[in-house]
Amino acid sequence: MRPHRLVFVPILAAAVALSGCGPAAQPSSAPAPAGYPIALQNCAREVTVAQPPQRIVSLNQGSTEVLLSLGVADRMVGAAGWTDPVLPSLEADNRKVERLADQAPSLEAVLDTEPDLVTASLQGTLGPGGVTTPEALERLGVPSYLSAIECTKEAGNSDGARTDTLEIDQVFQEIRDVATLVGAEDAGEQIVTDMQRRLDAVTASGEGGISVLYWFANSESPYMAGCCGGPGVITRTLGLTNVFDDSREDWPQIGWETVAQRDPDVLILGDLTRKSQTAESASAKIAFLESNPVTREMTAVKNKRYIALAGAELNPSIRIVGAMEKVAAGLRDHGLAY
Repeated sequence: MRPHRLVFVPILAAAVALSGCGPAAQPSSAPAPAGYPIALQNCAREVTVAQPPQRIVSLNQGSTEVLLSLGVADRMVGAAGWTDPVLPSLEADNRKVERLADQAPSLEAVLDTEPDLVTASLQGTLGPGGVTTPEALERLGVPSYLSAIECTKEAGNSDGARTDTLEIDQVFQEIRDVATLVGAEDAGEQIVTDMQRRLDAVTASGEGGISVLYWFANSESPYMAGCCGGPGVITRTLGLTNVFDDSREDWPQIGWETVAQRDPDVLILGDLTRKSQTAESASAKIAFLESNPVTREMTAVKNKRYIALAGAELNPSIRIVGAMEKVAAGLRDHGLAY
């Protein structure tokens, strides 16, 4: 089970409504604001927002950083699901938003905020086995949005195989979708334009041809990146080779003997600050790699070719271009052709 897997809190909609902790849809004769209602397709379902959301809850760090970047912190009433500190540029706005939980909030905590929109980055959070499901929220009159990044994945499995290879277009789509739902389309386009400019610069900067491995967390049964999720976008954009690109799972668990046999040129290590599994930080990973008899003879370990990325940079998100820039800079620091 990958570190972001959350625990489901089963609550019947009827019980929630009777307890008074859930939002109740109120009829209104007031005309809808200009541009509303808005309806858009979201992973084979339709999301409809009747008016600009004023009480938004985000269940994952990735979706929180999208909302904060769009400038709607004053309309957020809760956030959860953190692997790392928020982006420095978003710190001031993030302090205005209540943290419901470091990892999984309870459904009660979410509904106590009386949300009028719930967003999430992962279907393991907003889906079967997660905090709640879009269908359960819809029965309570609460619209929800699951990142477009998850639409290329097997339904019901955040760690499962991608049915389609993720591309950066899905990252851009999430930003545009959320911007549309909250009425911040101009801000969304500005974010995408800036990301595209930086993407063009990093794509044109190097030669590639280097083999890499991405290790998210866990020293006993490590989670390594497969071909087709966020790290795959980084790998293809920079012209690198992921030594585990033969797996379509986002984060397959792979034994150390197999890792040593693949012997990549560079190890890209998750540098997580939360503490839910072993070897969360980059320093803990390096200590393990340099002391373990199976891994300490690997080329990258002998040459100390490590590049650290935050967990929020390894999960596909608004940070993905920044992750590419860090990897490219790390390769140059190691004297490799990039």
